[in-house]
Amino acid sequence: MHSEFGFGKVVDVDFDTAIDRVTEELEKEGFGVLSDINVANKLNTKLGADMKPYRILGACNPALAHQAIQAVNDIGLLLPCNVLVRETDDGEVIVSFMDPASVMSLVDHPDVPKLASDVKERLERVQDAL
Repeated sequence: MHSEFGFGKVVDVDFDTAIDRVTEELEKEGFGVLSDINVANKLNTKLGADMKPYRILGACNPALAHQAIQAVNDIGLLLPCNVLVRETDDGEVIVSFMDPASVMSLVDHPDVPKLASDVKERLERVQDAL
């Protein structure tokens, strides 16, 4: 599963297990989860929507984020890396990752493509481990 701004895959576990596993695998690659946005819960509460589980995890590797911020102060507008965990109407659980190479292509600085490539490789390893 790829798009111009992300990549992901269907995982063969339930939603809560997918959240736990992706969090564990992110940690192995040096990422922590800075934010956990439960979109479905918020929309169900605010709008009465009947939405399947849908959570956005804001993943950050502190060392790489520091390098990126040192290169371009405003790069924080593009951080952290979003990881989307969602359940489809068919009950499948999909874990998707923001493609840092795509997103960081917006930044015109010579150090950024190498950083984005490093982050993408790490996120791809997380995906492969799921």
